Amino acid sequence: MEARAFIEITRPHNCVLAGVVGLLGSIVAVGHFPEPVKALLVFLVVTLGCSAGNTINDYFDYEIDRINRPERPLPRGAMSRKTAFWYAMALFAIGLILASLINVYALLLAVVAYTTMFLYAWKLKPLPFVGNLVVAGLTGATPLYGAIAVGKIGLAGYLALCAFLVNVAREVIKDIEDVEGDLAKGARTLPIVIGKKKSAYVGAFFAFLTVIASFLPIKAGVGLSYLAMVPVDAIILYSAFLILRSQDRETAHRSQKLLKISIFLAVMAFMIASLVR
Repeated sequence: MEARAFIEITRPHNCVLAGVVGLLGSIVAVGHFPEPVKALLVFLVVTLGCSAGNTINDYFDYEIDRINRPERPLPRGAMSRKTAFWYAMALFAIGLILASLINVYALLLAVVAYTTMFLYAWKLKPLPFVGNLVVAGLTGATPLYGAIAVGKIGLAGYLALCAFLVNVAREVIKDIEDVEGDLAKGARTLPIVIGKKKSAYVGAFFAFLTVIASFLPIKAGVGLSYLAMVPVDAIILYSAFLILRSQDRETAHRSQKLLKISIFLAVMAFMIASLVR
């Protein structure tokens, strides 16, 4: 067993990013940095939940990762599946304890989100489109969690909507990338059921919806400061163009990575808008 596998299996760069998005959700909601203790708790609850979710996902995805991602800790034998399972449970438990220190609503949302992560990895992931919607919903809930922690929604509601829509697009495109391994496991993802080309249209459609939704905060009075979102919309549209042009694995990987980058950039744009409105 490799000690570094305990960090690697959580995919820490993704989880730290998720924690930052949760914290930025608090800032977007109230227009200023929250009190330090609450900010730290939000960051940790989101980061730990993401870490546990990634770990339990690798536990259930062992066979498919042997094909798609053999370099991950479980397929290469750096950690046993049993250890991964209980490690995920411990991370979930610590996250819930910390969530209880914020407020009851933050605890309830954490319970719902953590339970959904487990169900997704266990049963929902292979279902056509359902799994995509679940992951997108969890991502959209991340900035919303930060808002609930500080007791105000504000612009974080619009951010959660955009995060949901762009992640539906990303998850569908990611399934196009992973078709080979999913076929080997017998999964019925959207590209397997309706084909890569039609799935590309679905992904592009949700990318376009994201761009449309990104202009909704203008009605909330954010003014010209919201121009910070324009480059983000350009990235999202370019990603849609890529996947419509070609559905090969390399292009799908590039497209979904661009959408992943756009999520963080969108959070920054919303934060700018909330601070200077």
